Amino acid sequence: MNGGTHGHRSDCPTRCPAPPRALLDWARRAEEAGFSTLGTIGRLVHGGYEELIALTAAAAVTSRTRLTTSVLPAPLHTNSALLAKQAASLKRKSGGRFVLGAGLGARDDDYAAGGVSTQGRGRRLDERLAEMKRVRAGEEYGFAGAIGPRPGREGGPELILGGSTEAGFRRVAEFADGWLMGGGSPDMFAEAAPGVDAAWQKAGRAGTPRKLSPAYFGLGPEARTRADAYLLDHYGFLGDFAGQIADSAAVSAETVTSYVEAFAAGGCDELIFVPTGSGLDQIDLLAEAIA
Repeated sequence: MNGGTHGHRSDCPTRCPAPPRALLDWARRAEEAGFSTLGTIGRLVHGGYEELIALTAAAAVTSRTRLTTSVLPAPLHTNSALLAKQAASLKRKSGGRFVLGAGLGARDDDYAAGGVSTQGRGRRLDERLAEMKRVRAGEEYGFAGAIGPRPGREGGPELILGGSTEAGFRRVAEFADGWLMGGGSPDMFAEAAPGVDAAWQKAGRAGTPRKLSPAYFGLGPEARTRADAYLLDHYGFLGDFAGQIADSAAVSAETVTSYVEAFAAGGCDELIFVPTGSGLDQIDLLAEAIA
């Protein structure tokens, strides 16, 4: 389903308390429909499945699609070496298809439940990423040597970082292969993207970072009602701003198409379509909209 320089993605229904079989069926159907990647959104205080486990299950029933955490709240994973081993394991077991998307996370309740303070979380994320980089490079940690599995010739998992601040852009340039905007309009993406490129160039990195963005969608009968119900609940902690997020959901094929075009024009390499429901019909309807 790729067009031009941008890809189209479908999100695994791991944020919803769906039956286990639904996740596997979703993964199979998305690959059959030609989507390039299956993704997850990481939460702790939520009824969905843990994202690395969900993508491991998806890897077992697919063979071509990439598998992306978009994004995993890395500061909640206090053992950086273990997280690096999990990521490397998933990449090897999936045949190199895993992409680690990580960020700070926006939910205080996740931090409270995980027994992790929100204070200094940016600094702690830097520390996590630095240690994971050492693990990925094969640094020896004891008598047995490096933490495996060792990466193949293509290296460790691709790393994509979220964040739309100067510190976030600096973090992308220092540690990552690309950037994912946490959410927003095509205009917001076009405004933020040059900041990522500037930080990348300042750090002396070659080429340009890969750039991604999510976009909520819901198609078919009562799409608006279902999108509002999901998004107003999911983002209720934001107060009135939750309504703006709900209003931005693409609930028609025309809006889906316009989002693809507008994000691509703003420099987006991959647009992550995040469903507001886990019905398998959403995969087919999205595929028809962007065909």
